[in-house]
Amino acid sequence: MTQLTTTFAGLKLKNPVIVSSSGLTNSVEKIKKLEAAGAGAVVLKSVFEEQISIQAGQMSGYGAPDADDYLNAYVRSNALNEHIELIKEAKKACGIPVIASINCYSTSEWTDFAKHMEEAGADALEVNILSLQSDKDYTYGSFEQMHIDVLKNIKKAVSIPVIMKLGSNLTNPVALINQLYANGAAAVVLFNRFYQPDINIDTMTFTSTNVMSESNELAEKIRWTAIASVEVPQIDYAISGGVHCGKGVIKSILAGASAVEVCSAIYKYGEKEIAEMTKELSAWMESKGYESIESMKGIMNAKAAGSINPFERTQFMKYYSNHE
Repeated sequence: MTQLTTTFAGLKLKNPVIVSSSGLTNSVEKIKKLEAAGAGAVVLKSVFEEQISIQAGQMSGYGAPDADDYLNAYVRSNALNEHIELIKEAKKACGIPVIASINCYSTSEWTDFAKHMEEAGADALEVNILSLQSDKDYTYGSFEQMHIDVLKNIKKAVSIPVIMKLGSNLTNPVALINQLYANGAAAVVLFNRFYQPDINIDTMTFTSTNVMSESNELAEKIRWTAIASVEVPQIDYAISGGVHCGKGVIKSILAGASAVEVCSAIYKYGEKEIAEMTKELSAWMESKGYESIESMKGIMNAKAAGSINPFERTQFMKYYSNHE
């Protein structure tokens, strides 16, 4: 009999499928449905620093600094209170781990938020730092250092596990992951998904590409998980983006992940897809003789590949130039 239980960021999950931060996790009713459908854990819809700052800015500007400060504090407090209530109610209604989420771009704004989330009962905190570095006077390494500084500040305020969800726009994710581990991160998630702009050439307007992930996006996440889980094995990994079926879950675990974060597949196919994923995972494990997630985790990572390491290849021509 296969056992699908896994440990991620110190949390015991009944299976590796975590529903990621999204509109799917913004109410207790939705979270209860996800739990009933078999989710191993949920990440609550994020509190966005950028959105709060914009709202606060729109309400300020009355010429009186004390009034602007009051409105700014009101907007922030209101956003926090909504999230705190969601944490409290979700913990009352559900038995699976509830992970709070903040999406930030500064180093100092979020220690109070993190502390209140812990007090509300969150089992862990996922921190998203998603930002494009496009300043021509950018100092190399400062973006990576911001991740470390944010983590340090939050770790001073909370004792619950802190999970860092990284963007893919990093020169060397492995080096950063090593530093995050050294500064107390319990896990990392690879990777956060950028909004992708597009141009409509008929209407001459700005649009966006598909906000949902596609299964072909999984390859990049497998590459870096397979490499990082060998270089920094002390920290837990989850893969996010491109996991659309049980096969994606299997590949992620074989690469070294302890869990996966799923969103688009549930939007497309409904909550029932969670059970389909775990059913496919269980059947595959049984067919291959694996009795637990731990027994199969990382057996196809970069170390297992040996000297002919496909995860560090960058050019097709070097390996396939002899093929017509």
